[in-house]
Amino acid sequence: MRNSLTGIALVGLLIAVPAVVSAQTPTRRDAAKDSSTSKMARADEKFMKEAAAGNLAEVKLGELAQQQAASDSVKEFGKRMATDHQKAYDELKQLASQKGAAVPMTLDRSHQAVYDRLAKLNGAAFDRAYMKDMVKDHDKDVKAFQKEANSGKDADLKAWASQTLSTLKEHQDQAKQTLAAVQGKSSPAASPRQK
Repeated sequence: MRNSLTGIALVGLLIAVPAVVSAQTPTRRDAAKDSSTSKMARADEKFMKEAAAGNLAEVKLGELAQQQAASDSVKEFGKRMATDHQKAYDELKQLASQKGAAVPMTLDRSHQAVYDRLAKLNGAAFDRAYMKDMVKDHDKDVKAFQKEANSGKDADLKAWASQTLSTLKEHQDQAKQTLAAVQGKSSPAASPRQK
């Protein structure tokens, strides 16, 4: 009798354990679904972090321009960069917080290197170097924000990128005009476009 009770208990365990384990283990389809969702989220999170780092850098460089520039137009451009990019950084920081993501709070290495290089300049040399960087940076930003606005997966981040894009395009145009002015050219069209 004892052997038969032990046998029944073992059979019961053999039936119960796999049922409990399978209930706790996600199926392959569930795992694939989670994996593809996290890949999309990673792309959005990468954009978010890069956009935050770029905004933070624009604020710091804009403040530097207000101190180091010789040209009033460069100082005004720097002031606008500091104001507009601080607003964009704050909006993105709030959005990241809602999404449970973190954004940079200090300059990353590449932006710090640009800041350090420009901090050694002042006057007309600063104006030219800063405005060249601003044209290059805003060309890159407009492309990145356009891509996120068109194909981002997170609806809130996609909407923010789309909304911010128009301001970035204004910055891009103003940067090109200001660069042309500090280089002594009448307009950005006067210089050949580099591809």
